[in-house]
Amino acid sequence: MKEIERKLLSELIKNSRRSDRELSKAIGASQPTTTRLRSKLEKEGYIKEYTIIPNFSKIGYSIMALNFVKLDPKLTQKEIEAFRHAHENAIGKNPFGVVLIQRGMGLGYDAVIISFHQNYASYDMFRRNAKNNMDASIVELNTFLINLEEERSTLPFTFAFLAMELLKLNSKITE
Repeated sequence: MKEIERKLLSELIKNSRRSDRELSKAIGASQPTTTRLRSKLEKEGYIKEYTIIPNFSKIGYSIMALNFVKLDPKLTQKEIEAFRHAHENAIGKNPFGVVLIQRGMGLGYDAVIISFHQNYASYDMFRRNAKNNMDASIVELNTFLINLEEERSTLPFTFAFLAMELLKLNSKITE
């Protein structure tokens, strides 16, 4: 990724509502160049979607859940792939506020599910549904609950710092 593309991506991460004219001033390029670069980043998959970060508690969610999943170690790769597709379909039918399901490693878990819930009862319904529908594949499901209604936050959910880090990554690569 070229430096100018990284700058544009960083600016879009900070605020994707800006016009190409405003973005071109921010990155020091012409408006046509900015439009062309944005199209290129979209086409190459660097930009997946344009969205907002809502105030979750204002729109009715009081809990964010980080659900850590340990899969049955006896599962074959084919069974894991079938598990992934089944849950993609299940989440599509009943999203339960799920925003991410991702395989990973650490703390003895194989995957994480990030979900938002109106209250504890809706979280509990999500957890029961997950256990009932995934019981054969899941050995353990543990959760860290975050109260979204708490006024004080160490750092509110934002991509602004990631946008700044993206620019630093570029300078680290070129050093």
